[in-house]
Amino acid sequence: METRLDRVMEAIISEPNTFGCVFAEGQGLCLGTKGEASNESAGIITAIAEQAAKLEPRNKDPIIVFENNSKKCIIHRQGTITAAYYKNI
Repeated sequence: METRLDRVMEAIISEPNTFGCVFAEGQGLCLGTKGEASNESAGIITAIAEQAAKLEPRNKDPIIVFENNSKKCIIHRQGTITAAYYKNI
C-alpha cells in the first residue's frame, strides 16, 4: 500500500534532473528515501536545517542550497519535517 509520503517522493523524483530525495522527522530519523539518496543523511540534513534556522530566527524554515559544478542539494524544513532533494545542474 502506497503512503502519502511515497507519492510525494515519487512526484519529487519525477521532476527533471532530480535524482534523489530524503525525508526526516524532527529528531533526524529517516522517514523515507527515493532514488540515489541515503537514509544515513537524514540526521545530517535535520541538523543543518536547525543550525541554518538560528542564523535567521524570524524565518523558521529557511531553504539551504549546497552546490558544486554538477549537482546541488536543496534542504528545506517545514514544521517538524526536513527534506533534501538532490539535482543535477
